[in-house]
Amino acid sequence: MDNYVTGATIRRLRERKNMTQAALASVIDVSPKTISKWETAKGLPDISLLDAIASALDVSVMELMSGNTVINKNASGNMLRSKFYCCPICGNIIHALGEAVVSCCGVALPPLEADDVDFAHEITVEQVEDEHFVVVKHEMTKTHYISFLAYVTSDKLQLVKLYPEGNAECRFQFRGRGYLYLYCNRHGLMKQKF
Repeated sequence: MDNYVTGATIRRLRERKNMTQAALASVIDVSPKTISKWETAKGLPDISLLDAIASALDVSVMELMSGNTVINKNASGNMLRSKFYCCPICGNIIHALGEAVVSCCGVALPPLEADDVDFAHEITVEQVEDEHFVVVKHEMTKTHYISFLAYVTSDKLQLVKLYPEGNAECRFQFRGRGYLYLYCNRHGLMKQKF
């Protein structure tokens, strides 16, 4: 992992639960002095204690390690709130309907931020019967390629995985207004409104 739990995170989560250092120490079977050392950056918890600490503080291990607490506000009813994550190691694509703590291949992944489509990634769309044929003007080599195309509306996600040395094209059924996303392995996530 590129992150490890910090004393500040433990303290913030402990105080949020209105727990004393002694109460937390009792739950995870360490001394209160140990908790104090962690919170004052004079030591770190052993990795074998992370599950117990996370459980005592009512968070996941990933939330504990990242320092970001995910609160489910049940606001995921709109697909336009979609977040995309792409693993730089294996190329795995992960989709979430809002904030999430995501990791792949041992790396914590931040959500991708979408820029507007630029000239080097120009998208053309042609209607073919009841579908739309989408083409991205982009080279597709082993080192520089479009990894995926996705069309997102308020109630639907269509995602097509693309591969190096293939064509940067696919077909979507456009139903309603939405956004067409593309992910370039060098330039990141981009979107265009349709």
